[in-house]
Amino acid sequence: MSKKLSISDWNPAGAKVLVRVDFNVPLDGERNITDETRITAALPTIRYLTGKGAKVILMSHLGRPKGKTDPALSLRPVADRLAELLEVPVKFAQDTVGPDARRLAEGLVGGEVLLLENLRYNPGETANDPAFAGALAGLGEFFVNDAFGTAHRAHASTVGVPQALGGGRAGFLMEMELAHLGGMLAEPERPFVAILGGAKVSGKVDVILNLLDRVDTLLLGGGMIFTFFRMMGLNIGSSLLDVDSSDVVREILAKARTAQAELILPEDCLVADEFAADAKTEEVLVTDIPADWMGLDIGSRSRERFSEVISTARSIFWNGPMGVFELPPFAGGTRAVGMAVAEATSAGATSVVGGGDSVAAVNHLGLAERISHISTGGGASLEFMAGRTLPGVEALSPAEGFDR
Repeated sequence: MSKKLSISDWNPAGAKVLVRVDFNVPLDGERNITDETRITAALPTIRYLTGKGAKVILMSHLGRPKGKTDPALSLRPVADRLAELLEVPVKFAQDTVGPDARRLAEGLVGGEVLLLENLRYNPGETANDPAFAGALAGLGEFFVNDAFGTAHRAHASTVGVPQALGGGRAGFLMEMELAHLGGMLAEPERPFVAILGGAKVSGKVDVILNLLDRVDTLLLGGGMIFTFFRMMGLNIGSSLLDVDSSDVVREILAKARTAQAELILPEDCLVADEFAADAKTEEVLVTDIPADWMGLDIGSRSRERFSEVISTARSIFWNGPMGVFELPPFAGGTRAVGMAVAEATSAGATSVVGGGDSVAAVNHLGLAERISHISTGGGASLEFMAGRTLPGVEALSPAEGFDR
């Protein structure tokens, strides 16, 4: 994939610029934003464009309204908070390509910002409908994608609009994501250690298979390890079993025997008699999991070994917690890995945390400032690390003469 055209050397003064952002933020029952990370991540691009005198039209989705208007998923609270963060008014269109959006877009002057209503209110967004994409493109003159978190989706706002406008540029956030993740795959400083966790194997099969040929050590934790243990003939009690992934786990174990990377699984785990914060717990070897008990975290021996491997790394990619970190008794493994990654980063390693629950864990542990880069794209970062082409990135214009 070629390096993409950036906004950094571009003067869009007076132009109407459509910017795909990722404002898919969590809201509480009172429709208050509970985590504004994705909004603040887009601020540098928005400020740059408005500072150059562009007329900025922001597009985003929120949740999964399935092509229908859902007041609970309106972007109005986002527009209000964005205005506070930018310290300038933010106009809000009550539709996406309807009369209100067209009127407000037409009336913009240089330096002003407009946010369209939830793109997914229209079924044409997820279907990448040419008519809907064309209507969105008709609101502006140029396209910028700063939503890495949606780059793995071939939707109207990520693929259809740049196709209709003849290409597009990467915003600062998109550029930074591609630089960090691309650097991990292209020219990582070694040793290169990847840490993968989470509940199921199914969403990470291609990542595991790709990284086995790229990293020096691959550490696996989280609920998915019990499917590996079951395929190795071990008793896993009532631990999580991803039955549908049995065959691919066998494929992964077979490949690991000849792959470049050393695959390391936990040797012990913390088990509980029920899924609860006040459950009875016991630390056992993975060969000794009691019947009817479930593994909910990696054990102390595994934490020590994982930390030792991470301490030697010069490049680190981490996606997925080591256990059920939301419950305090089972947060120790994730905490140990997080601390090890932070300490390795302080010692000069480059670390990337790849979205999703890992980001929540890093923030919960107060380690975000000690990580080189925290990706805003969970699914997108995984697909990127699996070696797949991301449609939203592919749709952007190449920067001549550069290769990533």
